[in-house]
This record gives sequence, structure tokens and C-alpha cells, in this order.
Amino acid sequence: MAIDFTLPPDVEATRKRVRDFMDAEVRPAEEKLNANATDGEPDRGDIVRMIIELRQKAHEWEVWLPHMPKEWGGLGLSITAMAFVSAEAARTRFGPFILNAQAPDEGNQHTLLHHANDDQKKRYLEPLLEGRVRSCFAMTEPEVAGSDPTGIRTMAVLDEANDEWVINGHKWFISGAKGASFAILIAKTDPDADPPQASNSAFIVDLPAEGWEIVRDVNTMAGHGNHCEIRITDLRLPSSQMLAERGHGHLLGQARLGPARLAHCMRWIGQTEQALEMLIDRAERRQLHGAPLAEKQAIQWMMSDSAMELYAAKLMVLHAAFKIENKQPFRQEVSFAKHHVANMLWKVVDRAIQVHGALGYSTDTPLESMLRHARSARLVDGADEVHQALIARNLRQVYAETGDTRGATGDFDF
Repeated sequence: MAIDFTLPPDVEATRKRVRDFMDAEVRPAEEKLNANATDGEPDRGDIVRMIIELRQKAHEWEVWLPHMPKEWGGLGLSITAMAFVSAEAARTRFGPFILNAQAPDEGNQHTLLHHANDDQKKRYLEPLLEGRVRSCFAMTEPEVAGSDPTGIRTMAVLDEANDEWVINGHKWFISGAKGASFAILIAKTDPDADPPQASNSAFIVDLPAEGWEIVRDVNTMAGHGNHCEIRITDLRLPSSQMLAERGHGHLLGQARLGPARLAHCMRWIGQTEQALEMLIDRAERRQLHGAPLAEKQAIQWMMSDSAMELYAAKLMVLHAAFKIENKQPFRQEVSFAKHHVANMLWKVVDRAIQVHGALGYSTDTPLESMLRHARSARLVDGADEVHQALIARNLRQVYAETGDTRGATGDFDF
């Protein structure tokens, strides 16, 4: 089997252009923003002004919307090529946002592209791609396990006389809800559906809306991150606001979350690379007993463990992206990547903090913030245990059907 990870010349040129853009424009702007922050956290107004300016430069550098088709104003990169570009962008705090390739908008862009009708694309997809609006995806609820969307309690009842859906429910951790111009909302329309996966439908909600209340921005280990709790009370939507077909909310959500999980992994790889480079730089510069820290075996073990884990993470992401791009079954490979990369990110950042000592524990480097954000990686888009259960289930099924495990361990003919 031939293995060749060489990027096509046009994709390699784009990857390099994104890295140069981050180094020349985004990173200096972020450093200036942080230097002017009086209380450790930049002013929101300053952040918005920086993003607007840098997004204009992203157009000039021809790095805008790398993940979207050219006919929709993007660069037309495949999901495999995006693995490289997303990793480059995530080496800065706002890089993905500057390219308009950030969660949750990136996932919503793909969802609307593939499932919206022409009118919905005109009203919602076009302004989202132009960067004029933001969006959110409202599925998770506090009362039920997020790993089982069939248990959603938010109810949508059809008022046939007015051809409207009346929706009541409770959502939380709805990322980007504050300031979003619209939401893709998942609600139960057919509670007695068989199978249960056909009980949910998707709707597009113009925001702000009567009956849609932002209760709070949920405070987390990483502070406030616009992960909102939403109370939905008698929200009325015309039937034309349903996205895709009735009962397809579960299918739409799963189709969105598979590639979205991998997009998270791509960005986490970029963050891991940054942390590992900081670890090595500190170890080479810091002197202990007349020699650099990097000469100590314990530090070398940290380096080597991190390098091996990062290497495996890159291969997992590339293989999962390849399978998605070539329309092959990919759920097992995405679960491998999601679990491994999330845990790797935490471990490498933690090691980098250890090597930096008290400096790493302080707020003088980005590492403490990176660690607080990294902890969420093992929860978002499926907790570790959910993916482990799915992996084991697939292993058992493949073994029962074939008598071996190849089909559930990468499907290679070794």
C-alpha cells in the first residue's frame, strides 16, 4: 500500500500562506491586544475591532473560508487539506475565527450548505459566509444526557391552524448564542416515532426572538466563553423555518457532529504543537546545575512522550479525514481521533507547564489558559466514555461478523 502525505502544490501553498498570515498579521495583533489589556483580559470592543481588521486582511491574503466551495466564496479545500490549515490557524487564539472557520459557525455553514433550501441559503448561509453574522447550534440540554439526543425534552408542537410550530424547552452550553443572528435548534416533533432517532427535527430561529431567553452565560473553568443557557417559552416558528425534513433532526445533528469533531481535533493539534514548542524552548534555555533542563532524562521523556502522542494524533486525524473525504465509513476512526487528541492536548500542555515551573503556573504565559480550555476537550462533542463505548461496540460487532478486528481498527489489510 502506497503512503504519501505530500500535499498537492496548491494546498501546500495555502497552508504556507495561512502560517505566514498568522505569523505576520494575527500573532502580532494578538500580542498588541494583550499588552494593552489592563486587567489581564482584553476589552471586548478591542477584540471586535481587531477581528474586523484582520478579517479584511484575510481576504487580501486569500485565506478566507478555506473549507467552503469556491462557488460560495471559499478556497474549496477538502477535509484532509483542512487538517493542515486548521492546525496552522489554531496556533493563535483567534486564528480560526479570523478565517471564518471557527466553531460553531463552521459546522453550521456545512449544515446549511447540504440541508437548507434555496431561500434558507440566501437568508442564512450567505451572510454567515460573508462574515456579517454569527450563529449557534442549540441541541444540548441540562436535564438529559447530551450523548443521547433521542432524550431531548424540548418539544415542538404543530399549530395547524396557523401553520406554525410552538416550541418550549431548555438548552444550555449553546456556544456563541449571545450575539448570534440565528440558531439551528433541535426539538422533538414526533415523540412516538419508531425508531426514536426519527423523533427530532431541526429549525432555524431568527434572533433575537420572542420566547427565546438567554438566562446566562455559563461560567466555566476557563471563565465566561459565551456558552449560554437558553429558556424557550412558546416560541412560534412558521413551518418554513424547518431545516431539512421532519424527523431528520437526529440525522442532521450526527452528520454535522462527525466532521465537526474532527475539526476540533485539527485545531487541538495546532495548540499541542504550540505547547510542545514552548516546552522545548524552555527546556533548552533554562539552566539547572550548570546544564540545560533539556539534558535531564525526565525532561527528555516528557519530550518523547509528547512527540509520539502528537505523531499518532496527526495520523489518526489524517486517516479519519481521508475516510470522510472518500465517503467511507468513518465513525470508528473519528472516535479514535476525538478520544486520543483530546487527552493528548491535556497531557502535553500539562507537561509544558511542569517544565516552565512557577512561570507556567502563572498567567505570564498562555499555558495556564490553554490548560483550562483543554479540559473541556474530553467532554465536548462526546465525552471520552461515549467514544470508548462506541469503539468497543464496533469491535464486538466486527469480530462477531468476521472473526477478526481489522474492520474496527483502521480497516487496513496488514
